[in-house]
Amino acid sequence: MSKFLAVFLSVYSLMHLLFFLRIRILLPSRTGRWIAALFLLIMILAPLMSRILEQQGYDLPARIMAFAGFYWMGFIFLGFVAAVLMGGIDILSYSIRQTCPCSGKMPVIFMLASVIAVCIYGIIEALHPRIEYLHLVTHKLPTGTGHLRIVHISDLHLGMLTSSNRVKGIAEKIQSLNPDILVCTGDMVDVSDHHLKGLSDIFNEIRPRYGKYAVTGNHEYYAGIKNSLEFMQDCGFTVLRGKAETVPSLINIAGVDDSVIGGTVQESVLLSSSAENGLFTLFLKHRPLVRLESLGLFDLQLSGHTHGGQIFPFRFIVSVPFPFLRGYYGLPKGSGIYVNRGTGTWGPQMRVFSPPEITVIELERG
Repeated sequence: MSKFLAVFLSVYSLMHLLFFLRIRILLPSRTGRWIAALFLLIMILAPLMSRILEQQGYDLPARIMAFAGFYWMGFIFLGFVAAVLMGGIDILSYSIRQTCPCSGKMPVIFMLASVIAVCIYGIIEALHPRIEYLHLVTHKLPTGTGHLRIVHISDLHLGMLTSSNRVKGIAEKIQSLNPDILVCTGDMVDVSDHHLKGLSDIFNEIRPRYGKYAVTGNHEYYAGIKNSLEFMQDCGFTVLRGKAETVPSLINIAGVDDSVIGGTVQESVLLSSSAENGLFTLFLKHRPLVRLESLGLFDLQLSGHTHGGQIFPFRFIVSVPFPFLRGYYGLPKGSGIYVNRGTGTWGPQMRVFSPPEITVIELERG
């Protein structure tokens, strides 16, 4: 965790520095520049300060700091991208010895206005989860079973900025899909349990015919694994921690803890034992990483974690460690993986060209 914080703060600070260098033309006085620098320093530390305040029990200051810090994070991500693009134009102009079109105050003002407009779009997009459908035909459903509907959610990141009305809206969408099974592939919570009061009752109203299953993500451990597990169980989920369950004569569902704890479960052993009955095997794993020895031992792996990049163009960065970024990918030996873009958001409550998602997997016997 300390290594992650060091890398995050270093990269985040460099992004702020580049943004400051681009906008300083709008701050002609030394006093104005010092005030701007102080504000940027506070915003760099705001996400960390909100978590510390929350852990110390200062609820209202923590919420205020989280609101300011995370929405600013979305703005600065996009501002950084805009500053990089303008820097590229600068270099190109100098290389061909032309007057730079990005010089002067007006281009910077236009950049800031554009970033604000994209942020507003991102906030609106984050409020409207899309329903994505995946249809698979399999001979592994028992005779007499026409089809099985599995609804998949992931990365809700329930926290200080998540309102109960938003959670109710997601729950209503899930209910309307009439799932046979509901699964969640981690990062359901993002804060300590006292911010989650009443939310478990909303999820308890969802009662699929064959149950609800979940696995942990990395944020369950950041928030406190004990309280996170209690909350998920209070929501009615069976949390699969290196174990598999069989819905009698219907489907196998296996799940493992997130690798943030350096899990000791051997996936191939777990999946081999669950697949012996010949039923369709659903494998829940937070990160969309596939082990070679597990191929052919599961039929469909469901994952999340990537958020599909969440804010464009960061999908190109996320896709480096996670080439299975979003959607369905066929794998060797009859396996497949589907990566959910995330039903909620992490950090800034905004998404740009990567809308939140609820996935419907229709399994049909054939």
